[in-house]
Amino acid sequence: MAAATTRKTGAAKTAARKKNLVIVESPAKVKTIRKFLGPNYEVTASQGHVRDLPKSRLGIDVEHDYEPKYITIRGKGDLLASLRKQVKKADRIYLATDPDREGEAISWHLIAALRLDEMEDKEVYRITFNEITKNAVKESLKNARGIDMHLVDAQQTRRILDRMVGYRISPILWAKVKRGLSAGRVQSAALRMIADREEEIDAFIPEEYWTLDAKLSIDDSAKDTLTVHYYGRIGADGTAEKYVPGSSEEIEAMRAKLAEAPFSVSEIRTSERTRKSPLPFTTSTLQQEASKQLNYTTQKTMRIAQQLYEGVEIKGRGTVALITYLRTDSTRVSEEALASSAAYILERYGEDYLQEQEKESRSGAKIQDAHEAIRPTDITLEPSQLKDAIPRDQLRLYQLIWKRFVASRMNPARYAVKQVRVQAADALFTASMSRLVFDGYQSVYRTAEEEEQSDRLSGSLQEDSRLTLLDTEAKQHFTQPQPHYTEASLVRAMEEQGIGRPSTYAPTISTILARHYITRENRSLYITELGRVVNDMMRQAFPSIVDTRFTANMESLLDGIAEGSVRWKTVIENFYPDLDEAVREAEADLEKVTVADEETEEICEKCGRHMVIKYGPHGKFLACPGFPECQNAKPYYEKIGVACPKCGKDLVVRMTKKGRRYYGCMGFPECDFMAWQRPAAKKCPACGGPMVIKGDTLVCMDNACGHSEPAPAAEEKE
Repeated sequence: MAAATTRKTGAAKTAARKKNLVIVESPAKVKTIRKFLGPNYEVTASQGHVRDLPKSRLGIDVEHDYEPKYITIRGKGDLLASLRKQVKKADRIYLATDPDREGEAISWHLIAALRLDEMEDKEVYRITFNEITKNAVKESLKNARGIDMHLVDAQQTRRILDRMVGYRISPILWAKVKRGLSAGRVQSAALRMIADREEEIDAFIPEEYWTLDAKLSIDDSAKDTLTVHYYGRIGADGTAEKYVPGSSEEIEAMRAKLAEAPFSVSEIRTSERTRKSPLPFTTSTLQQEASKQLNYTTQKTMRIAQQLYEGVEIKGRGTVALITYLRTDSTRVSEEALASSAAYILERYGEDYLQEQEKESRSGAKIQDAHEAIRPTDITLEPSQLKDAIPRDQLRLYQLIWKRFVASRMNPARYAVKQVRVQAADALFTASMSRLVFDGYQSVYRTAEEEEQSDRLSGSLQEDSRLTLLDTEAKQHFTQPQPHYTEASLVRAMEEQGIGRPSTYAPTISTILARHYITRENRSLYITELGRVVNDMMRQAFPSIVDTRFTANMESLLDGIAEGSVRWKTVIENFYPDLDEAVREAEADLEKVTVADEETEEICEKCGRHMVIKYGPHGKFLACPGFPECQNAKPYYEKIGVACPKCGKDLVVRMTKKGRRYYGCMGFPECDFMAWQRPAAKKCPACGGPMVIKGDTLVCMDNACGHSEPAPAAEEKE
């Protein structure tokens, strides 16, 4: 294979009459690329990977330098036979799979599967392009190269590590929980993040606090008013200290004091604030914004983006690729795209809107990093031109990408800001308002948080102005826990912690959803009972696999392999022995633990056997051990030894339709009592209402009561 990876590329510029074969990944690209290259080029598709590790066994020779044993993927035989026929007719073969590690590995596997390294009469080249346009494809032919084995080795290492984790750990889950479950290097770390967040939320104890606003008149005018917000106290030395009132009694005392106090303006500050234009999209930020603005799942975003990248049919124009490559963590923009965006913005919006650096002539060497940000391939193709040409879902995502890219090349938005401080006795109030004075990039792209605010502060307001108190408004609040992850916030957290890469975010979330380890309700992600069991087992037996720092460090090592600074076999040599030892210990330890198929006192009414506890997609259920002869099954209600505070019947562990755990009454649907946290046997001594267990604390379910106390040892243990 070395010959194929080291051939020189000068021949790409000569012998134009030779027959050329271009092999891409997706059939959707074939038609788009074929029209760019002319009759001397045949274009075909590998339809993804053609070789992989075998499904029936580990496929890695751990006794002989961890050599992977690749085989032809089942069902790809006819495709490879067709490719070999096309290779025979060609003089020059260009491997044009996707421009990332996975694409590099597919090209490497094609060389082996088609035996291209054995054909001395063939010229074999690797080409990449970040956008499927005529210029990009033509340019890639001029810059044809050999296979980058550093990228291939990084992909091989990821594949082997994931195979080792999946094939060594998953059978333990099958034996102890249920068949069909899986463990994964990245998915287990993501599941741990969701489980940890839910534990934080369950243990969170809200604290009461209050806000106080004062409505004031300026110059005794009922029409010219100003609302200010309580900030804190002013000390004897005149310095302000932020303070948050904690009770209604405290607030009422403040209101009584303020009713007699004079209000005056102690300070007015005016300034200008700028809001920088956003960066163009990466895979992560595209997934996050598509979730927030379009309510797309990560999987839907990537599916539609793939269509826009490969090319869509546009009436009157044929197949057109609309965006650049969709798997990237770079915000770099090519010289050509910078020039075209500058010309577009100057013509469409004017010089004031174009970023300063874009007004200057750009020269010098081109930036050499492989990927660009996600952007439109043709900035002049406005979304409005595609309104009736492509499906609505594609149009909405293209519009989001187009607007974000155009905005990224524009000047910041500017705001006039006025900040006012008002003093009354020892209380300090503040008001801050802003007015948009130059919209800049917001003429194209604006988030909900960036809506324009009107400046209603009176021009007659001056320092030392006397104000008249019209009214005060106090509001009770309770501190809130961190919100449940959404797909968007989970992707952001995975990116921040270095877990996974652009190509893995969506598949990771899709996998743990498909396995029913988590469920999605109103965009929020919740761990299911099945997910809790799997996460607890992984955390107990394989702490390093679910440790986010370990997973992030492994991603850094994969990056090092891709850069050529780390030897790929060394990473595997260091990883596997520890995994093997952990698996052996887990197998021994878990022999003592029964997680599923626990026998109960419940008698099967059909055959008389004692029914057992099993795990399904939505948690525990009772099943007859005589399956398949007896297929009796029914819900399993785990009683918690606490009476329902509404009707006195037993409280049990229940599941939502999507598998999220809660505590409800056996009398349902007649009694609708429910709680997300485990109810305590003790009633609240302050109000007589029900209490729940949060960590080592009992908390009243009524936030307005707010009573809490240490949990008794028995309930804390539960």
